[in-house]
Amino acid sequence: MKKPKNILVALGWYDHRLLQGIAAYATEHRWHIAAHSIIHEKVIPWGWRGDGVLAWLAAGDDLAQFVVSVKKPTVDFSLRRAHLPFAHVVQDHAKTGQLVAKHFLERGLKQFCFYSDSENWSQQERGDVFSRSLAQRGFKCEWLRWHQHGEAGMAESEWLRRRAWLLKHLKAAPKPLGIFAANGSLAVEVRELCESAEIHVPSQIAIVGIDDYLLSVGAATKAISGVDTNLEEQGYQGAALLDRMMRGEKRPAKPVRIAPAGIHIRGSSDLMAVSHQGVVRALHHIADHYMDSLSVTDLARIAGMSQRGLHQAFCEHVGCTPGEKLRTQRMALAKKLLADSNEKIETIARRCGYPSLNTFFIAFRKAEKLTPAEYRRQSNRTS
Repeated sequence: MKKPKNILVALGWYDHRLLQGIAAYATEHRWHIAAHSIIHEKVIPWGWRGDGVLAWLAAGDDLAQFVVSVKKPTVDFSLRRAHLPFAHVVQDHAKTGQLVAKHFLERGLKQFCFYSDSENWSQQERGDVFSRSLAQRGFKCEWLRWHQHGEAGMAESEWLRRRAWLLKHLKAAPKPLGIFAANGSLAVEVRELCESAEIHVPSQIAIVGIDDYLLSVGAATKAISGVDTNLEEQGYQGAALLDRMMRGEKRPAKPVRIAPAGIHIRGSSDLMAVSHQGVVRALHHIADHYMDSLSVTDLARIAGMSQRGLHQAFCEHVGCTPGEKLRTQRMALAKKLLADSNEKIETIARRCGYPSLNTFFIAFRKAEKLTPAEYRRQSNRTS
């Protein structure tokens, strides 16, 4: 049998989804992935001999020097060292910026901000295109650059100083405001500071970050929207390009860009920008309490309006009735729990604010044209 290709995966930074994409291609083509400890132990395998290298050269110079020295076909998943003679398969940060701008504009927002904390090329590309996309529609975007602030890099006190600096901007910013955070941890930070200052998310500040792996805690408890940067596809396509290069194909003159898969829309940006204060109060209450026992009568009281007045105001400013908005929120949670958990349907009904299984069954079937059990079976078949 033909000897398997021996591939070195030399990643100075990595995400498990990138590795999954690489592993999928390697399995399909019977590659041997070289045993090494670069990722976890930071040990460079000097003396390795093989056929090709998949690298993420965003770390130290020693790793980059090693990869250059092996003189094998190489695909780099970063542009940090774009001058090196390697092929590049990278995220399409421009399309990410466009995607988030479109997401905010569709929700009626008119004030915007981009928040970054380093000169990283990926953050720069995201911010540049996000700002340009908004400018093309006649909107300005404030760019909060902590890394250009005079107090950045001040050792032990930097974390507190950055948060104080950011909180000052959040309080002073015109609202409602859409904030695109350059990565997932920055999105979590924005959400935490909004909560500490009692700035309501999303009606006063809507937040979108990057990816779920950095939001694993935040996504569960803070419901933060995040762009899916399609890292599995990046890994797979990088491996496919390396395969073609090992068979003699020339490396592409320009980086191969992998478009984002979309935005995981959660509570931090799931809004419509509304100026009517009664409607805003009702929307706040729905966002915070839709999992509780809640009626349109309760919402009218919170809004300080009659039920008829609230109904008319919702139709005008939101495009649906208060009851429809409440059901939409509950159905979104119900579908997620049915698809992603093994919880009993009766438990899910209670978690979604329904007083009985029968009430939940009727509401779900009316909204989805399926019973909850049928929806769960269908989701399991397509996952």
